[in-house]
Amino acid sequence: MFKLIEVATGKEKKEFLLFPVKLYKNEKNWIRPLDKDIEDVFDPEENKLFKTGKCIRWILKNSTGNMVGRVAAFINGNTASKYDQPTGGLGFFECINDKEAAFTLFDACKNWLQQNGMEAMDGPINFGDRDRWWGCLKEGFTEPNYAMPYNFAYYNDLFEAYGFLNFFNQYTYYRTFTKANVKPEVAEKAERIYQNPDFEFKNIEKKKARKYAEDFCTVYNKAWARFPGVKQMTLSEAMLMLKRLWLILDERLMIFTYFKGEPIGFFLMHPEINQLIKHINGKLNWWAKLKFMVLLKRGKCNKVLGQIFGVVPEYRKKGIDGAQIMKFAEIAWNPKFPYKDMELNWIGDFNPTMMKMIEQIGATINKTHVTYRFLFDRNKEFKRASLVNMPGM
Repeated sequence: MFKLIEVATGKEKKEFLLFPVKLYKNEKNWIRPLDKDIEDVFDPEENKLFKTGKCIRWILKNSTGNMVGRVAAFINGNTASKYDQPTGGLGFFECINDKEAAFTLFDACKNWLQQNGMEAMDGPINFGDRDRWWGCLKEGFTEPNYAMPYNFAYYNDLFEAYGFLNFFNQYTYYRTFTKANVKPEVAEKAERIYQNPDFEFKNIEKKKARKYAEDFCTVYNKAWARFPGVKQMTLSEAMLMLKRLWLILDERLMIFTYFKGEPIGFFLMHPEINQLIKHINGKLNWWAKLKFMVLLKRGKCNKVLGQIFGVVPEYRKKGIDGAQIMKFAEIAWNPKFPYKDMELNWIGDFNPTMMKMIEQIGATINKTHVTYRFLFDRNKEFKRASLVNMPGM
């Protein structure tokens, strides 16, 4: 017998936040996220999706009053109607290995979403952008990258037993900073581009943050915002993204591509800070910030995270994407470069072109997350995410 409780009080919010700490206490690869990163998702002052969408959270307790699960359901007003049917989401699902408990949480999400006009739900996903808290880890149970989900393997069984189907896989690719395994055709195309003076490759400069934020918006909105589930990026949002990265921003890790002075692509990376976050127990007080910065200065972060990369449509299939990566490789192959390897998050299986390009530079899949979809009309035909030629993320 379980008791479902809508999160409303400060006590319940704290229980929602801290439940995973108890659940994963013996799981060596789990890294506690920053409390603020989770709390901001549910704060209307921080999450602007509340302007057009809505969200609800629950915790689940057993007959003895012990917490056994949690979940959130939400409607993103910017994207809900961009699918074959109005589609909401569920996320931040955590649960003991108990089918009845999990189904109670799934039912709560389904019923609330139906009452609010939805006809399907995706999960586990974020009430926000796709680059955070998106997907159920199915393969590659190693330490998670920053803001990427980690879960027990049985979560997939719970989703699938309820009736969720695989909408798409999102892959994380890995490679070391060595000169091996780059396909010759990638290097040859890159060299031809480098010989053309109309093309320029520039590392970001902190002192010109606004200019690069503007260039980011130009490329992002041409390359990404025309696809379902992806909204236009505003200059203020781009500036906020840079602000969040400011303390760890390494100019060598962010490359922009220009043709005759116009931005046409980017390859943006940052130090993989979960290597540091795992030492500060979810907090961001002054002591935690000091410890974080000391660890960063001491070189305790030796992995790079590829956050997002893309090329505007008219310059695709010309080798620009590979040229950007090869340009970065020239920096990474320096023996004094402090990072040893990198992971590239969020390559969807609906984007075989991007998968092929990443594999041509010698990267291999080392993690798989699944985005599941559940259609409320069980007689309706289920369709996986359509194949597209997207610019990479």
